[in-house]
Amino acid sequence: METEVIKKILDAEGMDRVITRISHEILEKSKGTENLVIVGIERGGAILAERFRKKISLIENVIIPKGSIDITLYRDDIGEVGTQPLMKGTHLEFDISGKKVVLVDDVLFTGRTVRSALDALVDFGRPQWVRLAVLLDRGHRELPIRADYVGKNIPTALEEEVVVHFEEKDAMDEVYVARKK
Repeated sequence: METEVIKKILDAEGMDRVITRISHEILEKSKGTENLVIVGIERGGAILAERFRKKISLIENVIIPKGSIDITLYRDDIGEVGTQPLMKGTHLEFDISGKKVVLVDDVLFTGRTVRSALDALVDFGRPQWVRLAVLLDRGHRELPIRADYVGKNIPTALEEEVVVHFEEKDAMDEVYVARKK
């Protein structure tokens, strides 16, 4: 099915500015980098988490641990997405117990993905706290979840789709709102 681009939200420069701003906000609210780890929700969140890690590392001249979490088996709609869900794998090379965890996703929508990620995280330890960083918040929450760090709030209709392209997988950085034709 084809989609029609309704509005471009971010280009590569805009995305970099948002990542820089959020990285500074993370450092400010975390009071530095001590015990700070970044965990991205597979797929887009993992790419974004790596960008935050790089930016924070440049700002503070310190390497921040980064991991990714696969929420496939924690989804509340797992029976609806097919009989053989595609596993992406969780990569946490560190213990999250007592850590300040910044959970990262590209788009916050209903809140169900974040709820699944929180369930998955606690299987790996008990963090000091978890804060959520998202590139975009499009509204339409079904669960009482909010982001602590938001790149942009973009009002959308339910039938619209927010499309995020990352250089790492799509050969370009851009965000736009689209509608199925």
